[in-house]
Amino acid sequence: MITIVLFSMILIYAVSIALLIYGFTKVNSFEYLGLKPKNKFSIIVPFRNEAENLPKLLDSLSKLNYPNDLFEVILVDDDSSDGFEVQSLKFKVSILKNIRVSNSPKKDAILTAMQTIKTDWIITTDADCVVNENWLLTLDNYIQLHDVSMLAGAVTYDCENSFLHHFQQLDLASLQGATIGSFGLKKGFMCNGANFAYTKSLFQELNGFDGNDTIASGDDVFLLQKAISRFPVKVHYLKSENNIIITKPLNDWKSLFYQRVRWASKTGSYQSRFGIGLGLVVFGGNLCWVLVPIAIGIGFSGLIPLQNMFLLSLLKFAVDSILIYKANHFLTKTRMRHLILSSLLYPFFSVSVALYSLFGKYEWKGRRF
Repeated sequence: MITIVLFSMILIYAVSIALLIYGFTKVNSFEYLGLKPKNKFSIIVPFRNEAENLPKLLDSLSKLNYPNDLFEVILVDDDSSDGFEVQSLKFKVSILKNIRVSNSPKKDAILTAMQTIKTDWIITTDADCVVNENWLLTLDNYIQLHDVSMLAGAVTYDCENSFLHHFQQLDLASLQGATIGSFGLKKGFMCNGANFAYTKSLFQELNGFDGNDTIASGDDVFLLQKAISRFPVKVHYLKSENNIIITKPLNDWKSLFYQRVRWASKTGSYQSRFGIGLGLVVFGGNLCWVLVPIAIGIGFSGLIPLQNMFLLSLLKFAVDSILIYKANHFLTKTRMRHLILSSLLYPFFSVSVALYSLFGKYEWKGRRF
C-alpha cells in the first residue's frame, strides 16, 4: 500500500514537471532589437538600507542602451537608516519616502511611487539587482510588436564559488523553469517582482493590490494572477537573454530559509487553481523523498523494496534535472554545480519551508512578519 501511494505521488509529480518542460519549450525566445525606442518607462525601486547595492544598480542603469529622456527611476525609501544619497546622473532619479498604509511595505512603496508617475509603463525591480544594457530596449521592442499590458521577465544570481550560492541558483532555476513552463501551458501563475512590467492603466483597472494588501509579500504574483484572470491575452512572458536581471544570492542559510518562507507564505492565497495544485504536487513529491528514508530508518524497509525506492528517486531526479538544466542554460550559460547534493538536500529544505510557512514567523529587512 505504501509503495502504491508513493509511486502514485511521484508519478503525478513527474507528469506535472514533464508538462512544465514541454511548456518551457513552447515559449519562444525574443532577441529582436531593431526598432527605434518609443515607450517611456518609470522604474520603481523600493529599498531599505541598500546603500551598498543601490550604486551598482544605478550604474548599470546609466549604461542602458536607451534614451535617457525615455525613462525615470523612482527610489522609494522604506525607513532606511544608512543615509544613502543619489549622485548626479544623466537620467532622472527621485527618492520618495514610503507611505505605509498596509501590512506590505513593498506594495506600499509601489503605491507611493504611483502617485507621481506620468508614464503608462511601469517596471519594478530590486535594489540589489544589476540590469542588462539592452533591458529596456528589449522591453520596448517587444511592446511595439505585441498587444501586451503586462510582461514577466527572468532573474538569475551572480554566484560565487560556494555550495550555498549554487544551491540557490539551482532552486531559482527550478522556479524560473516552472514560471516559463506555466506560461507555455497558458497557465501562468508566478513571476518575479525584480523584473516585472505593466501599464499603469492595467494596474488601475485591476484596482492594484486590493484584496491582498494584508499579505506582506506578493506584490508581483497576486497582481499577475489578477491580470491573467481578467485579461489573459494581455499578459506575456518575455523570454530573452537581453532581459535577464542579475541579483545577489544570500550568504547564510537562515536568511535563505526566511526568504523562501516569505515566498511560500502567499501560496495559500493564490487565485490560480493551477498554481495551488502545482504547489501541492511539488510539496507531495518532495515529501515522498523525505518520508522514504524515514520509513526505512524506523523499520518499514520491508514495505518499500529498495529497487522501488531507487526507481522513485531516479524518476524524480530525472525530470527535475531536465527542467533545471533548461532553465539554467537560459539564465546563465554555465554548467550546473552540486546538482546531486542539492537534489538530495532540497526536498528536506523545501518541506521544512512549506510547513514552517503555515505557522511560523519570518524576518525580512529587519522586521518580523
